[in-house]
Amino acid sequence: MASMLKSLKLLSDPTRLRILRLLETEALSVAELQEVLGMGQSRISTQLSLLKTEGLVSDERSGKNNIYTCAADPDLMEVARSAAEEVPEVGADAAALQHLLRKRRDSSRAYFDELAGRFGKDYVPGRSWKAIAEALIKVLNYQVVADLGAGEGTLAQLLAQRAEKVIAVDLSPKMVEYGQNLAIQNGLTNLEYRLGDIETPPIDPASLDLAILSQALHHAEHPQRALDAAFRILKPGARLIVLDLLQHNFEEARELYADRWLGFSESDLAAMLVKAGFIHIETIVADREAAPPKFQTLLGIGVRPN
Repeated sequence: MASMLKSLKLLSDPTRLRILRLLETEALSVAELQEVLGMGQSRISTQLSLLKTEGLVSDERSGKNNIYTCAADPDLMEVARSAAEEVPEVGADAAALQHLLRKRRDSSRAYFDELAGRFGKDYVPGRSWKAIAEALIKVLNYQVVADLGAGEGTLAQLLAQRAEKVIAVDLSPKMVEYGQNLAIQNGLTNLEYRLGDIETPPIDPASLDLAILSQALHHAEHPQRALDAAFRILKPGARLIVLDLLQHNFEEARELYADRWLGFSESDLAAMLVKAGFIHIETIVADREAAPPKFQTLLGIGVRPN
């Protein structure tokens, strides 16, 4: 009886309940639980330790990681499933878990991540990520592209070399004026700057072949609204590219860079893209800075359904 009472007491905590429901579905490492739940390692490890003490989870070593599985009694899990219906985050957890499992199945991703990690470590004259990016932009062909939250418009100007039309949207009148003047000076007649908010961009619905939010989403007051707006202005079958910061704890960014949000986890970004209506969603950590505070760049891609 004492053991059952302790178990029920443990499951009264929503975080432990969420963890147990996830482990009932899939065996996961601490790092994977971090990605799904968007919580810190120490918090998750503490909760797992409590669950393991009462025999509700078990673990086994796999390489460098401990893999955790649900070991709770079936009758207790029936109670846990009923209780989980009262936890609002459980639905989002399930969606985030499915996204994680899709990434797992992409066996080639780990290989290409390793290749990307090696790129640039050994000096090769003339080879750089900047050169590769410039080359790729040269071969991309899009008719109408929007750079949402464009700032001074460096990316928009690069895109204007190939696109039929590029619309750069920014909230700052000075940025818009500066960018438009620069476009005129460089003869980029297909590049148009518009004053506007990324949550309500001044662009006609279903008019874009590609939309890009490059380091803009963490400045939005309501990131979900910005993604919803991007969905509306894309044509069916068109793509959205999001480049932003991976979730971090560098609080000074709010003052230094006027950041509204301290980045996003992969699962959070994927969930927001799903909620906006996008399909064929992919997310990866595309870059890691070596210098403190060691920001990481999160890349997300989604497609508006036909």
